[in-house]
Amino acid sequence: MFPGIGTAVNVATVLAGAVLGRLLGDRLPQRTRDLVTDGLGLVTLLIAATSAVAVLDPALASEVGDSAPMLIVLGAVLLGGVAGSLCRLESRVEALGGWLQRRLAGEQGSAERQRFIEGFVVSSLIFCTGPLTILGALNDGLGNGADQLYLKATLDGFAAIAFAASFGWGVAASAVTVVVVQGSLTVLGVAVGDVLPAAHLAAITATGGLLLVGVAMRLLRIREIPVADLLPALLVAPALVTLVAAVR
Repeated sequence: MFPGIGTAVNVATVLAGAVLGRLLGDRLPQRTRDLVTDGLGLVTLLIAATSAVAVLDPALASEVGDSAPMLIVLGAVLLGGVAGSLCRLESRVEALGGWLQRRLAGEQGSAERQRFIEGFVVSSLIFCTGPLTILGALNDGLGNGADQLYLKATLDGFAAIAFAASFGWGVAASAVTVVVVQGSLTVLGVAVGDVLPAAHLAAITATGGLLLVGVAMRLLRIREIPVADLLPALLVAPALVTLVAAVR
């Protein structure tokens, strides 16, 4: 198979799930859609927890020391958050969602427009911040197969059904984000010719899990954390691992 096939399948499952969810959503009462969103928030919290425990990965502790992994995740979130806030990433992602809404759905009421944007932002974050996104896309580019992305595509497809039932067509628009993020990582995999070291991947996975906690809090309507502003943390985390390992 050619590099990128995993992302192509992933986009197809997101779109198919979004269409099916949109058809189902019109037949569900609002309280049922709210319950679906709450359920997704709880599941996202579970996925976040399983990812965040990578901070205890032995490979990471061996590379930077036993006491450093937590500090690395903390530093990545703080430095990444400052960088993302200064770059106004959350505002830019929401603006992209608004632009896609106008292009794909036309002029609608403010409530429907906000629903579209929220669906786009939340779906994009969930579909593109997990460890399977990074490792799967890199391995696809390296020619190691797309099995991980096939698994992710299946999970994303079912998630898209539930999300679209609650948020509508904004979930389908998140396929654009999947193409950009996973496509870029696949190209990077083709370029670098090797996978990330285990310690660096563990730092990214743990940091990504923490960001997913923020997504879960949004879904559960606890707090509107601007998770997109924190995305640079995924780049800062492996850089900090390299820095700490060099000075250790």
